[in-house]
Amino acid sequence: MRITLLAFLFLICGFTAFSQTSIGIRGGYTTSTYTYRPAANSRGEKVESLGNPTFALVIEHFNSKNAGIEANFQWVTMGFEQIQEEVEPTVSNSTEFNYLKMPLLASFYAGRSGRFQIKVGPHFGYLLKATDVRREFSDASPVEIPTYGGASDDPKKFMYGLTAGAGISKIFGKSTLAGEVRFSYDFSNPESQDRIFDMNSTVLEFSLAYLFKIKDK
Repeated sequence: MRITLLAFLFLICGFTAFSQTSIGIRGGYTTSTYTYRPAANSRGEKVESLGNPTFALVIEHFNSKNAGIEANFQWVTMGFEQIQEEVEPTVSNSTEFNYLKMPLLASFYAGRSGRFQIKVGPHFGYLLKATDVRREFSDASPVEIPTYGGASDDPKKFMYGLTAGAGISKIFGKSTLAGEVRFSYDFSNPESQDRIFDMNSTVLEFSLAYLFKIKDK
């Protein structure tokens, strides 16, 4: 993680050398997966993933050396569904987290009008809302993931992690159309009351972006 942050800081320091600035929007579909440990001496339990749409404002800067940076201001919904199959009929709990997420990515590309791009960097975010969509069981074994949408649940607001992606883009004059796949690992745990020992999440994202060049060399 330190290497990634240092690489990003070096790119920031070279901001004045960037020759192209673009701004645009990005939209797509995400699938989030949560893994949790009920107690310190227990193994990790994986719960069912949830899929949701995502949207982002994108600011992109490139220089002549095929490298640059990209900043996103992204609305993303993450969540899980935990199914208890031991009873009939099957019951489940489901929770969603709405975040404002800000990936800050170093971007490297090969090609001219048609490009292959690789991106990597940290992301940060803030929890806007947590919603318990469905709560159909409790007191399970192992202990189920607790509620987060109640008035007394008080989930942690700050999120942070690493994001990496790869994709292709095509330039049409001042416009760019890009398709991309991203994978994010989040280190933050929304639990603030020690009801479970640990929880983390991953996000797989498929998106399309439209960018318009606003500044050239």
